[in-house]
Amino acid sequence: MQNTHPEGPRALALSTLLRIEETKSYANLSLDSALKQNPLTDADRRLFTVLVYGVIERKLTLDFIISLVASRPLSEIDERTQMILRLGLYQLRFLDRVPPHAAVNESVSLASRRTRGFVNACLREYLRHGREILFPDRISDPVRFLSVMYSVPEGLAAKFLDEFGLDRAERMLNAFFSTSALTVAVNPMRYTRAEYLALPELSCLEAKPAAYAPNGITFALPVPVKHLPGFSSGAFYVQDEASQICVEALGALPGETVIDACSCPGSKSFGTALRMNNCGIVRSFDLHENKLSLVRSSAERLGITILEAKMQDGKQFVPALLESADRVLCDVPCSGYGVMGKKPDIRYKNPEEADRLPDIQYAILDNCSRYVKRGGMLVYSTCTVFSSENRKNVDRFLASHPEFSPEEFSVGDLTSENGTITLAPDTHGTDGFFVAKMRRAK
Repeated sequence: MQNTHPEGPRALALSTLLRIEETKSYANLSLDSALKQNPLTDADRRLFTVLVYGVIERKLTLDFIISLVASRPLSEIDERTQMILRLGLYQLRFLDRVPPHAAVNESVSLASRRTRGFVNACLREYLRHGREILFPDRISDPVRFLSVMYSVPEGLAAKFLDEFGLDRAERMLNAFFSTSALTVAVNPMRYTRAEYLALPELSCLEAKPAAYAPNGITFALPVPVKHLPGFSSGAFYVQDEASQICVEALGALPGETVIDACSCPGSKSFGTALRMNNCGIVRSFDLHENKLSLVRSSAERLGITILEAKMQDGKQFVPALLESADRVLCDVPCSGYGVMGKKPDIRYKNPEEADRLPDIQYAILDNCSRYVKRGGMLVYSTCTVFSSENRKNVDRFLASHPEFSPEEFSVGDLTSENGTITLAPDTHGTDGFFVAKMRRAK
């Protein structure tokens, strides 16, 4: 019998959310830390996880609602009471399985004596009139509409609107709320995908094959990774399907030499090594040495012996690597707006901070292209959906490197167009992701 947090998952969610706000820490790291320190039953763990991620990703929507149901401005409400209201309203508006009376009563119980009446009044006002709330007009004020409805800052809403138009921007932003809770890649040296899915421990976890990636499995519900069968013996590793598709596009073969120029946290290096049947060389580089220890330990858990992890700046030329690799992967640092479904705090970054990224990305691609053997393959990828970091960078590279040309590829039912695929949650059910494949002339 597992121990439970003495105050329950809602109290733990409140303290975790307040800590994230105060320390500006990453949600996933804070959530993992809270779960390690406060063991919960499986049901409470799922509720806690849903509440933390849900309140973060819906924060702007929830604050808009608070501004309409509260008797005083949001700025005059203390931070703890604000967070309690967000938790309560999130359950009332977005969680069908939580009875309204439970959401109200549990939220009121989290409040101080001084604020319990206020919290109760706000939540009951929402119960009476919440469905009548008027959101910003979609047509006359589309930026404000997208911002409030889909909880993204107005600067990011405007960027989606400019890039995709209102209809597609709305579909995409809405789809980020429903991307799978967890996706893993099965280690083919341990199991086939069918064998792993047949394990009895997975029968109640809503696991199913990924749509495109041959070794991928998606879980509809939040699942503690280390509790899945075979974790310690390397039966699988965490990797979104879009990232798995990128590995398949790279197409590494047994006996080849592959460079993964920006490898951390390492899943593409792992997938590449396993696709090569652990035969050949995979050089996993990253700018930060402290991140590479995790790559090494995960490779050992998976039984991978051909991976060489080393600190290396992707922009810095290494003469010894000149024309040394059959395939080079440049999965470059990016704005990350394609993974908002799994990392909801990304949505609140200032999009202007990404303006400098295309030049950094190009510098990595330009430098690492020199490591590709004649006749070899170069893959450029990002986990964002914006053309300034994707197609425009590839076009710029091809215009100045006539020795490279687009290389068509297919993964499952997906087929590239002019050597590129842009994945998105509304069209593919994956993270937002971009993959471009190019061949160097012989």
